[in-house]
Amino acid sequence: MASRAWPEAAPYDPAGGRDGEACPARLEARDWRDVECNAALLTAWADLANHASEPNPFNEQWALLPALTAHDSAGRCELLSLDGDGELHGLMPIARRGLYYRYPLPHLQNWMHGNAFCGMPLVRAGQERQFWQALFDWADRRAGTALFLHLTHLDEGGPLFAALRDVANSQHRAAAVVHREERALLHSQLSPQDYLDASMSGKKRKELRRQHRRLAEEGKLEFARQIDASGLGPWTDEFLLLEKAGWKGSNGSALACSSDTDAMFRATLAGAAEAGRLERLRLSLDGKPIAMLANFITPPGAFSYKTAYDEDYARFSPGVLLQRENLDLLDNPAIDWCDSCASADHPMIDRIWREKRAMVRVSIAIGGSARQALCRQILRREAGTELRGL
Repeated sequence: MASRAWPEAAPYDPAGGRDGEACPARLEARDWRDVECNAALLTAWADLANHASEPNPFNEQWALLPALTAHDSAGRCELLSLDGDGELHGLMPIARRGLYYRYPLPHLQNWMHGNAFCGMPLVRAGQERQFWQALFDWADRRAGTALFLHLTHLDEGGPLFAALRDVANSQHRAAAVVHREERALLHSQLSPQDYLDASMSGKKRKELRRQHRRLAEEGKLEFARQIDASGLGPWTDEFLLLEKAGWKGSNGSALACSSDTDAMFRATLAGAAEAGRLERLRLSLDGKPIAMLANFITPPGAFSYKTAYDEDYARFSPGVLLQRENLDLLDNPAIDWCDSCASADHPMIDRIWREKRAMVRVSIAIGGSARQALCRQILRREAGTELRGL
């Protein structure tokens, strides 16, 4: 077992101070491998997710713990938890990195993996500034060899980023957005049909109807949507086989190409279903799936986690036909928006979803004055201009 990067945290105590007294908020680093047997922390974590300022399914326990099991068996990642007033106020996975992309610049970074698409910490609504203040203070004291704090996959338009900007600027910390990209977002008051009419030209909608009609001539065409756990095992088997049969399988990036990511996906879907967070869509022909989609439903938002389609039917655009059905998210009163989790300028989803979500990477100075001055020089060089704050 790897040595711990930070001192071991005390057992989770949601009550805080002595004799029931409220305790000042405190940030602690925990070995994630100890968490699954900590019932009090798991309960507090679930409550935090239900009252978060911004949803992030990838940092909920049913997604993060399977991901850490798959990708961090050595326990290099730690869970930072902000506790106060008998509640869990915030949680974020963090790790020490020796390389900053291809450069040998040691730093602290929110922990991510290749199948996670949002890096926002879970923070209780109303505690946004408190969380960032506690994180910066902790990073200052525990910087070690890290030259700066790097945070990836942050939503630039939400209250958490606004609080991050305000705290960094008020503390006069060198900080910069070092990368920004926009990806497709579904966010509209229109009905599903009106949204489709506004998104696609009449010619394209006519072609989509023709493809649907021609596909139905190939056999019995059926669509199914599920929000419970019934039949989840076989559904997951089908998805993994469908994805691996396509281009992702050919280049080795399909989930089923690795036993670790295969197990992670199965555990994540099972946990999401148990938590009431999973929606599954399936388009089938004669009982065989030709397009599938898994959404995470995390009010007030949703996330299109994974999709796959049968490339033998590409001429019928089964993935687009499935996304046409997915527009019914607009009728869900609990959902205001859905993140595509797609790459910028995605050739398929950008044809349908017209809104954008700006995701950024941010680097922030930590430590004493000398370390922060060095970070300022690094950020200035990376940005290619004088820093003006976030």
